[in-house]
This record gives sequence, structure tokens and C-alpha cells, in this order.
Amino acid sequence: MFSAGSGNTVIKSKLISRRMFLLTVSKAIIVVGVLGRLISLQINESSKYKTLSDKNRFREWKLAPERGIIKDYFNNEIASNKQVYQIHLIPENTQNLEETFFRLKTILNISDKKIFSLKKIIAKKKPWEPIIISDNLNWSEFSRINLFLHELQGIEPIVSVARVYKDNSSAHVLGYVSQISANDLKKKKYLKEMSVPGMAVGKTGLERRLDKEIIGEVGFQRYEVNAFGKRIKQIKVDPGKVGKNFKTTLDLEVQQYVTEILGDKAASVCVMDIYNGDIVSLVSSPSYDPNAFVHGVDRTYWNNLINNERKPLTNKVVSGLYPPGSTIKTIVALSALENKIIRPLDTVNCKGKIELFGEKFHCWKKKGHGIMNMRTGIKRSCDVYFYEVARRLGVDRLSETAKKFGLGKKVLKDFFEERSGVVPSTSWKKKFIGQNWYLGETLHSGIGQGYFQSTPIQLCLMTAQIANGGFEIKPRILFDKRKNNLKEYLKFKNENPDQPLPSDLLISNINLKLLFKNQENIKIIKDAMYSSSNEPGGTSYRSRLEDKRFTFAGKTGSSQIRKFTDEQREAEVKQEQLKYENRDHALFIAFAPVSDPRYAISVVVEHGGTGSKAAAPIAKKVIKKVLERHDLRESTQNLSENSINNLSGDSI
Repeated sequence: MFSAGSGNTVIKSKLISRRMFLLTVSKAIIVVGVLGRLISLQINESSKYKTLSDKNRFREWKLAPERGIIKDYFNNEIASNKQVYQIHLIPENTQNLEETFFRLKTILNISDKKIFSLKKIIAKKKPWEPIIISDNLNWSEFSRINLFLHELQGIEPIVSVARVYKDNSSAHVLGYVSQISANDLKKKKYLKEMSVPGMAVGKTGLERRLDKEIIGEVGFQRYEVNAFGKRIKQIKVDPGKVGKNFKTTLDLEVQQYVTEILGDKAASVCVMDIYNGDIVSLVSSPSYDPNAFVHGVDRTYWNNLINNERKPLTNKVVSGLYPPGSTIKTIVALSALENKIIRPLDTVNCKGKIELFGEKFHCWKKKGHGIMNMRTGIKRSCDVYFYEVARRLGVDRLSETAKKFGLGKKVLKDFFEERSGVVPSTSWKKKFIGQNWYLGETLHSGIGQGYFQSTPIQLCLMTAQIANGGFEIKPRILFDKRKNNLKEYLKFKNENPDQPLPSDLLISNINLKLLFKNQENIKIIKDAMYSSSNEPGGTSYRSRLEDKRFTFAGKTGSSQIRKFTDEQREAEVKQEQLKYENRDHALFIAFAPVSDPRYAISVVVEHGGTGSKAAAPIAKKVIKKVLERHDLRESTQNLSENSINNLSGDSI
């Protein structure tokens, strides 16, 4: 028999053996698990961890694309690019943000206000999204950053490109670029996949209109870093794709000349080729510095711009709305002739005013002009004559002719800032104001007042289409390699009225639209405009150019800001005696040269008083400058056409 002691020993032995077995099995499971995991890491997930390892070893940085260049007609760069030095920060790559900012503050002398602003931006962004600390460092600052880069976790020095503008003479037509906003990302789908720190997008003008084509394609830079994040060597660089270049119809020299003439006046000038619609000059004054917006506009400068009563940020040529004043008299007379309401030699006796249903309608000349016909009425800008013509014509027929010649609708294609203006009619007033039309309003419309609202570019187009004989043209700012031979078409028709058109002229003018019923009526208006500028008594006679190479035909106008009181009228108060803000806007339209018209011009000077004193003298100088450069422009055009015929590829 076994003793009780030996029995306990056996039980304990079995218990120990069982525990050892479980422990051994557990160890085996752990070892197998570890080995399995090691095998998984080494084989199955090797690519994953290699990628993670490479992320610590390599850095990849998106590069902002280089925008295409914008040139003037003579291939002078008016919007180009320059190299800039920047530093970016990736918040998730820095262990201590406060320490990084402290070091940056000592190296770059960044203000506390700037740091506070950056922290607010970081709080709104995802931790892996780069933040621009500075986007326009000088070389000394950029070198210091690179020297202390091992102390600046998360900081990346970047060599990028930024927009630069030749000067401010074309600021309004070119527009400006600035950093992408949330609104840009929302409205422009093509930007969502391109978002790069420091990338700028067009905000206004041509920069906005051409943004999708001119912006280019994003590139990247890949390099190896050490444990401190400092670059060791560059692995690969893809510079991306430069945006498309564009050539405009503008003449930079004329742009600069016009800007100099206008000075700080609130004014605008538009010059247009009457046959192909090329815009030679488009200047709004006062201007602004578009370079100030590229890296973020200074608050003080911004406040000065928006608080300036002369509105330097507004492109007055396409956005400024003004009653056309007496410049509309050309269209009133033409409409009356086209509708056979009046004949050129029919007369009206101007006694200084007329009365209709108890309301007095005054002429600008207190004592009146006496007997006026159409030619003298335009020449001396007699209001009473045009009150009578408008009364007989009616506003609806006037409206139809005005719209034919370009008023009341946008002139340029997809130009964000452009406004349509207003050409009133009986149906327009009923629709938008909810009231019936009154005869007195027709009289006001007959001298370009009342509800009429036009932009300077519309007035220039109207003048161009009168000057070319009444043919529709499509104004353009971008150079078009396709030859426009409306001039050759008209020349052939005049010289060979009974012969069929050559095939090239027929094809290129197949969609030519006539704006007249009887072209003789256009000639009558052009002759009256000639008398206004070149015969004694004409409202712009004092601004005439006697050299036949530069002789122009024009029409003055004044846009009334507020009605003259009877007391002011009786005292014959002059515009220059009024406060600046109470003076009329001054307008002038013209075409030149008279012997062989090529260009049309419109000038508007806000609160300039009268067109004859404020606007016509400016037009005189600009017309001379443009015509002096005409031969050069023609030779450049011929050279461009020959190049297109001899070379393949797209033109800019």
C-alpha cells in the first residue's frame, strides 16, 4: 500500500507536468505568432513598410505651376513671372510648434501678429496640409533659413515662381492674381486637384478670364532627408507644365502714354480698330499696382484703394455706367433717317428751350442756336433740335437702332467685370419699373439723358461701326491669327460695284451683318461729325488736328449729374464753378483719320464738366499717338500673317 505522502507527491507531479505542458504550448504559440508576424512583415507587408520608411527618408513637394505669359501686340511682355523664395510649414512634421515659431521669429523677425494669424490658419487646416509662412523672401533671408534648417522641424524652403506685371498701365484689362480662396475652389472645379501652397489664380480681367488655360500644370520635387529633416540630395524634379501664352491686341506704348495723360483723373479711354475690332488701348484711371496683390495686399494700401472716391479698382471702360449725353445724337439722327422720320435739311428753330405739357426742356445754349438742320444740329450739339427729332422718332425706334450699334449689351466675351448698361424703351420701363412711358422721357432720351446708361467700350464700338460704314464687328483683346479683311471687302465693293466677290473675300465675310438700311445715311452722320470737329462753331473745333494724317471726326457729350436750377441757369453758372462731385461727366467719341478711317476712340472724364474742354483734348493726343504707330502696327500684322502662312503650330 502506498502511503498518504506518496499519493500527494504523485498528484503534485501531475499538476506540475500539466502546467509545464500549458506553458510550453503557450511559448510555442507565442513563438509561432512572432515568427508568423515577422514573416508577414518581411514578405506580405514589406512594400507597406518600405513606403513608410521612404516617407521618413524622402520628401515630396508639389510645385506651383508657372503661369503663361501675356504679351502686347508687339510681343512685349506685360504679364510674366519671376523666381521667388518661400518657406512652408507642415504642422504634423514638427514636434513643438511654439518652438518652431520662436526660432522663425529670431531668424526672420516675424511679428507676433503674423504668428497669431498663422496659428489661426493652422487651426483651420488639416495637420498634413502645408502652410505658407512667407512667400516672398529675399536671398539673405532664404539663406539663413537653409543654414538653420536642422533646427526648424516641419519647415520646407521652396523656390517657386510668382506673377510680375510690367507696370500699372494695363492693370484693369490684365487684372491681377492672388492666392486661392475657398470661393475659388467652390466655383472653379479645375482647381480642386491642383491646390498647391502659394499657387495664385486670376481674380479679375484677362487673368481671370484665361485662368484655366494660362495656369499650367502642377509639378513636384522629391529629395532625400536625414534624421533632422535636412535635405541630403535631390532625387527627382518634375517642373510641371507651363501655362499657355497669350498675345493681345494692346499696344503697351499707347497704354503707357494714355496712363500718363490721364494722371489721377477719374477717366477712361478706349481705342478700337474699326474693321477687325482689335482693342489698341483700354485704360481706366486712376490705376493701381497689380503687383501689390500677388503676395497678399497690404491692409493700408487696400483701405486707400477702396476708400478712394475715384475708384481705382473699377475698370471704368467696361464697368463704368454713364448717360451717353450728346454722343447719342449720332444714333438719334441715324435712326430718324433710317426710319424716314426726318430729312437732313429739315429745320428746327432753337430758341433756347421748348415746353411740353407744362415741363420746360432747355438747350445748353441759353439764347438758342436759331435755325438748325441735321448737320448743324450735330455740329453745334443743339438740344432743342434733338428734342424734336426724338419726339417724332419715338423711344422704341431709337432703342432698336441703339442696340444694333452695340449699346445695351456686353461687348467682350466672358469678361467678368463688364456691365450691360441700359437702352430704355416702353417695354423696358414697364418690365423693370412697372410704369408707363411718358413723352417727356423720350425727349430726355433724345439727348442721351434719362434712363440711358452706357459703358465707354460700348460708345467706342458704336463709333467704330459708324466709321466703318455700318458693318457689325466683334471687338477683341486677344490676338486672332485669322485674317480679317473687312477693309479689303469694302474696298473691292466700292471699286467694283458690279463684279462678283473673289472667293476669299466672300468666304471670310459670309457672316457679315449690315446695320443700316441705306448706307447714305451713315455718310450723312460721318460728315456731320467731321463738321463738329473741323469747322468753326463745332463743339470740338478747338481740339482739331489740322495735319490731314491725323484729322478726326468726333462728337462731344456731357452726362448730367444733377439738374440745373432755374437760378443757376439764369446766372449762366459754368461747370468749373460747381463742386467737383456736382459737375457733369465729360464725353467724347471720334474716328480717325477722316480721309481713310481706321480707329475709333471714346473718352470719358468723370465730373470733367464738358466734353469739349475735358475729353476732346485727351482724345486729340491719343489719336495722334495711335496714328503715328499705325504703320508699325501694319508691318507687324503683315509679318505675323507671313509667319502663320510659312509656319505650322498655334499662335499665341
